[in-house]
Amino acid sequence: MKKSIQSSLAPAAIGPYSQAIEINGYVYLSGQLGIDASTGLLVEESKEAQLEQVFKNIGYVLKEAGCTFDHVVKCTAFLTDMNDFALFNGIYARYFMAPYPARSAFQVAALPKKGAIAEMEVIAKLPAK
Repeated sequence: MKKSIQSSLAPAAIGPYSQAIEINGYVYLSGQLGIDASTGLLVEESKEAQLEQVFKNIGYVLKEAGCTFDHVVKCTAFLTDMNDFALFNGIYARYFMAPYPARSAFQVAALPKKGAIAEMEVIAKLPAK
């Protein structure tokens, strides 16, 4: 049976979907943008700040599910400009330690919120109880 996971610290879903779904010992997080949940707006002071917010939002949802970044087994990143890949990797390395999750990264034409430069979704294995 699937269970919806919602964190009030992460931004509300922009459409008809859950922030995450828990099923069969895994948590599947929907893509997170660099939106500050307290304002509902994209963090716009810098690309680094917006990317950092993506990871903070993922962390909020993981925590609500009872996980940490150490439990993540797969990441999929979407960048609107592959020139931001090195910056993305630098921030990514602050949140993940070896052995790193499997990962894919793609350049996309646009993301669901105008001005968003990145979105990332992850899959995490729930810790043993």
